[in-house]
Amino acid sequence: MNKNIIYIGTALIVGLLAGYFIFSISAEDEIAVKDLSDMSDTHDHSGETAEQMWTCSMHPQIMQPEPGDCPICGMDLIPADTGTEGLSANEIRMTENAMALANIRTTVVGVGGMDGNSLKLSGKIRENEEANAVQATYFGGRIERLYVNYAGERVAKGRLLATIYSPELVSAQQELLTATSLKESQPALYKAVRNKLKLWKLSDKQINGIEESGQVQENFPVYATVSGTVTEKLVEEGDYVKQGQPLYKIANLNSVWAVFDAYENQIASLKTGQIIKLTTNAYPNKEFTAKVSFVDPLLNSTTRTVMVRAVLNNSEGLLKPGMFVEGRIDMPNDESGKVISVPSTAVMWTGERSVVYVKTNPDEPIFEMREVSLGNTNGESFTILSGLEGGDEIVTNGTFTVDAAAQLQGKKSMMNAKGGKTMTGHEGHLGMQPESSETSEPTVDHAKMDKRLKVSNNFQEQLKVVFEGYTLLKDALVADNAGKAQSSAKEIGKSLDGVDMKLLENDKAHNHWMTLQKEIRASANAIAIATEIAEQRSHFKHLSAHMISTIQLFGINQTVFSNYCPMADSNNGAYWVSLEKEIRNPYYGEEMLTCGEITATLR
Repeated sequence: MNKNIIYIGTALIVGLLAGYFIFSISAEDEIAVKDLSDMSDTHDHSGETAEQMWTCSMHPQIMQPEPGDCPICGMDLIPADTGTEGLSANEIRMTENAMALANIRTTVVGVGGMDGNSLKLSGKIRENEEANAVQATYFGGRIERLYVNYAGERVAKGRLLATIYSPELVSAQQELLTATSLKESQPALYKAVRNKLKLWKLSDKQINGIEESGQVQENFPVYATVSGTVTEKLVEEGDYVKQGQPLYKIANLNSVWAVFDAYENQIASLKTGQIIKLTTNAYPNKEFTAKVSFVDPLLNSTTRTVMVRAVLNNSEGLLKPGMFVEGRIDMPNDESGKVISVPSTAVMWTGERSVVYVKTNPDEPIFEMREVSLGNTNGESFTILSGLEGGDEIVTNGTFTVDAAAQLQGKKSMMNAKGGKTMTGHEGHLGMQPESSETSEPTVDHAKMDKRLKVSNNFQEQLKVVFEGYTLLKDALVADNAGKAQSSAKEIGKSLDGVDMKLLENDKAHNHWMTLQKEIRASANAIAIATEIAEQRSHFKHLSAHMISTIQLFGINQTVFSNYCPMADSNNGAYWVSLEKEIRNPYYGEEMLTCGEITATLR
């Protein structure tokens, strides 16, 4: 009995001690956990992103402040990349690789004009009409013989040009012989007959010869009355000519005209007496100097240009009528010293707006579109009246590529002044609105976008040839055929040569096309020399952006479809244009042939 009491007491003591240690340790752990919880609660979250955006892996243009489903495909949204943190609503960031591929260059604008602050004009050499002459016959008859038989032959004053049989002149000679025998008794008659022959441009020596010989001369010579170069032969041997009828056109090419076309907004910068310096491809290392002698007071209502003329000394005969020349008139800086000029490649027009892209961060490739007001056009530069300040860094090469990037990101761009994404996100750059039917393709709403530039049907048809070359290139990439892509890209370059810029009616359209064709040619050339199809597809993205801009600005008299693949270009997305509604992806070919969707119908 006593032993049982001892065992029970011992067990009770051991239990109490064990409980003490167990509950003591639990309390300490609870305090430790509580301390860790408090530390977590008081941890500094200031460095974390306040607003996490959510996007779709298949449609990265979708951006929502909360997780959920993609409104396009229904997939779960994922956290978006925060790489654009710190950018304003209208700023875009480009990668260094994209900058290099598009050959984007920037320039810091300065006050007082940039390099190239000059007015540049294109024109031709023409004959100096003030020195031209028409060699005519002063009596009628039949041409017996011509002694100058082709245009381009030089003649000197007094050279024999032709002989003519003239019945009138035969009769006049007979009158002279009769009057000669009566000159003592009827001197007035004799004098009148001689004067009659002089009016037919016979010299005293010729008349005296007729008198002395006493013979009537049947064929009379015609001599050149001026020196110069025959530019046109107007008759043939055996022709009957009337009195005063032209035989030859003769130009004195010791001086020539350089005739230029100046656009309407260049007129204010032109005046007679200005020094103009000329160059021609025939003499690339030689510069000719002349003065502006005439500015046409009438504007050509069809081309919206005025004719500007300068007289050039051509005593060495270097300049030939028909030669193309370029003229440069150096423009003085504004007296206030506050004129800002930028290269024409930096400015884009659409409707009534003129825009440039400004690099907002000097250390990073971040750009923002800015509207500017233009003053006079000085050749390849423009005077900026407002919108820029000295020291601003602007894009001067690759402007359309930067604009395409802004369009893709739904920011303000040339074709979308307000920015934003109007449909599923990526269509905003086209300025489109959805139609009433949910299943119909979006079409370009010209009421919502800036005005398409007005160009002739002939110009649009020539652009269509360029687009046909683009289509062949697209099909080659779809077929994974790098060799065919190279040859198709070369055809684009050839088709660009066939586009006649003279068909453009105004300088805005002219300069827009100058910039676009340069970008298209650069992208096509890059594809033509690339042997790897992956590199070709990288350049094709830029080519497509410029082609879309071309179709939007000018039109090609054809309906085309704008397509988008969200997975192209490492999930950054890329566009292309096609004639058919069927999706055939040029960025992946057979790997993902049907990846993509129609985003717009360009009417």
